[in-house]
Amino acid sequence: WRTALASVAGVYLITDTRDGRQYVGKADGAERIHQRWSAYAANGHGGNVELRGLDPATFRYSLLRVFDPATPQSVIDGAESHFKQALDTRRHGLNRN
Repeated sequence: WRTALASVAGVYLITDTRDGRQYVGKADGAERIHQRWSAYAANGHGGNVELRGLDPATFRYSLLRVFDPATPQSVIDGAESHFKQALDTRRHGLNRN
């Protein structure tokens, strides 16, 4: 599974199982899903302000969409934006942007 996740870009969802709030993120460019999720494992927040101070032991990680690494940046950005809107993570979740 590590090899598979290290070879794809994508849009993912982190759900805080304590309260159900969600965070939509993406791994693109040189960073793949495995690398991005490794950053969360290393410090619990992956650099995301809204995730700091939360208990990463309560996070559930899900893949929403997988892309070939050659997929244009605009397509991945569009998918991330779509899921943020569809899941309303800007108003009722953990996304600030």
